[in-house]
Amino acid sequence: MSSVNSPETPWQRTKKRFLRNKLSVFGLAIILIFILVSLLGYLIMPDDTPMANRMAVQLSTKHPGTSVQFLAIRKNQQIDTVGFFTKIFYGQPDFFDFVPINSYQFKVDSIVVDEYTGGSDDEKLMHSFSLVDVAFPLSEGEKIAVNDSMYTFKDIYGQTESVTLTDLQKKVAAENIITRKYWLGTDLYGRDMLSRLILGSRVSLSVGFMSVLISLIIGIALGALAGYYGGWIDQFISWLINVVWSLPSLLIVIAISFALGKGFFQVFVAIGLTTWVDVARMVRGQIMGIREVEYVEAGRAMGFTDARIIVRHILPNISGPILVVASANFASAILLEAGLSFLGFGVQPPFPSWGGMIKEHYGYIIIGAAYLAILPGLAIMMMVYAFNLVSVGLTDAFNVKGQTSS
Repeated sequence: MSSVNSPETPWQRTKKRFLRNKLSVFGLAIILIFILVSLLGYLIMPDDTPMANRMAVQLSTKHPGTSVQFLAIRKNQQIDTVGFFTKIFYGQPDFFDFVPINSYQFKVDSIVVDEYTGGSDDEKLMHSFSLVDVAFPLSEGEKIAVNDSMYTFKDIYGQTESVTLTDLQKKVAAENIITRKYWLGTDLYGRDMLSRLILGSRVSLSVGFMSVLISLIIGIALGALAGYYGGWIDQFISWLINVVWSLPSLLIVIAISFALGKGFFQVFVAIGLTTWVDVARMVRGQIMGIREVEYVEAGRAMGFTDARIIVRHILPNISGPILVVASANFASAILLEAGLSFLGFGVQPPFPSWGGMIKEHYGYIIIGAAYLAILPGLAIMMMVYAFNLVSVGLTDAFNVKGQTSS
């Protein structure tokens, strides 16, 4: 008995057409990589402190690949290791203060370091630190008892510690002298550029996702009302769309930011409230073209409510164009967020934003540290380009005429 292949569903045909577009698949791969990197975030960042804000001003604007040795001095504070999910979203507070050094040597129960100042090698700044204070968190005014090279004291958690001088020196040499490599260099304040770029991707994707979600909710609702009911409802919503459409998006976003204030939440609300017009115009036009077709008339004849007809029968049939507009709006939202942050209305420091990073460092383009502004600019360009490629691929994939002609 010969088997009969089941016919392909519209979504399967759309998927095949999309996958045939190699550039769109490439764009989707870039987006997925950005999403993976932003989700892992603090788990893969060299600087896993909150907001990647570990500063060392002596290391300002160091070039990519710079390696620096540090003395890690234990903070005299009770700092707990955070949980897995807390670290993913918020990072791990530093247990140590990091002092960049050129060299070090032990002198009995102290460590003497030649602190790195960023100047010439002839400029030496020598500092001496107690080994116990470097290796352990101590309470303020805690006295250290010394007996035959045995050091006894209580740490900030109330535990009594006893350690020999030899073991203390070995512990400091093994655990408190570290070398850190800055793969993409450091910014103006000596912070790791790679870590801040990774965290900046989370800002761009979050703002893009939330603003597109807001624009879809508003745009689909208003567009569906205008397209389905027509009449004075359509006239009013069309007038509102034209008014918002006639105003520059960036100026509207800035005005909304003034009203709502500066911050992460305010950014995606402001962008979402300006990008809904594209969705509303498209949904209105699509519904006006199919509101009199047979399946809609059949739904009315069966007594279905207007809400059920719109949500269950009309919107699924125009989901393709909605996805196309959503992907294009995602790219626009990323550009708007970068522009807002560059102008000082977006995500506020010290939280890293690609637009904010360009603002901080655009002056270095002509003085030998152009990478500080170029790297976040390249990141913005890659993500916007990827979403535009996906948008083009979705446009072709949902094009029924293109399918017929092929």
